[in-house]
Amino acid sequence: MPTEQLTLFDIYKRALGLLSSEKYLATSLAAAGVVIAAIQLAEPILFGRIVDALSKRENAYGYIALWAALGLFGILAGVVVAVYADRLAHRQKLLHMANVFERAIALPQTYHADIGSGAVIRTILSGTSSLFWLWLGAMRDQLTALFGIILMVPTAISMDARMALILLILAATYTLLNVIVMRKTSAGQGAVESYESALSSRVVDVIGNVTVVQSYARLNAEAQALRALMQDLLTAQYPVLTWWGVLAVLQRAAATLTMVAIFIAGVVLSQSGDLTVGEIVSFVAFATLLIGKLDQLSSFVVRIHQQAPTLRALFAMMDQPESVSDRVGAQPLSSVEGHLQFHGVSFRYGSGPQGIFDVSFSGKTGDTVALVGPTGSGKSTTIALLQRFRAPDSGRITLDGVDIADVTIQSLRQSIAVVFQDAGLFNRSIGDNIRIGKPDASQAEVERAAKLAEAHDFIARKPEGYDTMIGERGASLSGGERQRIAIARAILKDAPILILDEATSALDAETEAKIKRALDTLRHNRTTFVIAHRLSTVADADQILVLDQGRIVERGRFGDLAEGDGLFARLVAEGGFTVPKTTEQAGAVPQTASSVLP
Repeated sequence: MPTEQLTLFDIYKRALGLLSSEKYLATSLAAAGVVIAAIQLAEPILFGRIVDALSKRENAYGYIALWAALGLFGILAGVVVAVYADRLAHRQKLLHMANVFERAIALPQTYHADIGSGAVIRTILSGTSSLFWLWLGAMRDQLTALFGIILMVPTAISMDARMALILLILAATYTLLNVIVMRKTSAGQGAVESYESALSSRVVDVIGNVTVVQSYARLNAEAQALRALMQDLLTAQYPVLTWWGVLAVLQRAAATLTMVAIFIAGVVLSQSGDLTVGEIVSFVAFATLLIGKLDQLSSFVVRIHQQAPTLRALFAMMDQPESVSDRVGAQPLSSVEGHLQFHGVSFRYGSGPQGIFDVSFSGKTGDTVALVGPTGSGKSTTIALLQRFRAPDSGRITLDGVDIADVTIQSLRQSIAVVFQDAGLFNRSIGDNIRIGKPDASQAEVERAAKLAEAHDFIARKPEGYDTMIGERGASLSGGERQRIAIARAILKDAPILILDEATSALDAETEAKIKRALDTLRHNRTTFVIAHRLSTVADADQILVLDQGRIVERGRFGDLAEGDGLFARLVAEGGFTVPKTTEQAGAVPQTASSVLP
């Protein structure tokens, strides 16, 4: 069933089903709830017996002793259930938070782009918190309340069906009122969750781009936009809150009328000799107990109803299929030489025109293959297919003659090092960021990689060296420093396949020259794929693939393509640099007036 169609009962059932790893403890707590409910039900009966015994001047000490014993046992049992229910709920919350987090980071990048970081974070945190309160309420209070009501019905009927009918009417009234209000607030509660999610997304978006906000003097504009969202949230929330307020008033009124009815009926039946004073007292206590349990259950149902959109979003994330997963029987890669081939690979985004079509090429060990072309030509899609972020619609990709669809994704990606245009740094130390691809690397290995990436000197000047925390996305570093750490990370990983996605875009000319020497060393005996516009990174490629509208329209070496009359030559001309005819013979990098292709 689609998550958006889950009823409250479906949500409740699935949430309890997530406790399967501790089902024996959960079952034991439920059984203890039955025992506690029975004890709570026995107290009104004993109270009535004591009253009757006293009115008849009979010995009531036995009833009093039994009442005290059951009461003490009930208190101890309640404490034990509360403690173990708390521990169970906390353990399961952290367990499922870890599971959902693991699931979220494995989902396709398009999912995160569509949903937004703020919504993903809110779904994980709010969703698991909602599960926690559901589990805690169910194990600690609600099962006891439910069993208490179930046990009370036959007990009350056995004492007097007429008085029991009053209690049943009260229970039916509570149920009907809850159903009506939930139907009235269902759409509104969904709107509230949407605004809550939008609010979280907005906050994450603005905080993540605080430099832009400050630079463009948007402090007031962003604050006002956030307040406008808050006002929309309140506008959606007020009607919902009003209905729940009306529900509380009507429930209180029903409870008061029930108590009055119990006393009136009790007096009438007592005068006719059908009920004793003690039995009237028992029914009054039954009514008090029933009202309390109905209030508990009503509050619990209201809370589930209010959190239903959040839980549906959480379950939807948990059910979200991965775009690519390991096939049954997939084997890990062992030794990788790096001979990659695309065999007629096609991939289309939905029913639109974007994607790649019938792409075939080969990259041998030690080769550098450059992918160039206009924006949207298919360069990033090609690399995404290579890393199995997506699966081809047709064709296949082989690594050393083995279809990469037949190997584990983990082992494939461990064989690939990537330097992104956006360095992709974590709010951790410089050393930890460099170790991302090789967590067990020694300090000496980290420093060697940093030296090759021309990063060691600036790291050494930091207050705490390699232990310096760099802030979110490396906010405390310059663009060039961030990029050099990313390159050091790829150098340390020492993978047989290297992907450079605008790897030198944030560097000045002098530093770029140094980094290029490091990358030339890194590329030795590795298959390298370069997505770049800078001349220095494509001029000496063994093969340049020119893509346009998802197809390879040209291929060859730099000099041959630049001297032709195709798309690449136009890109070179528009970039404003010239390529001497002797470039290829001399083996030199072409002279440029501008080192960047459009």
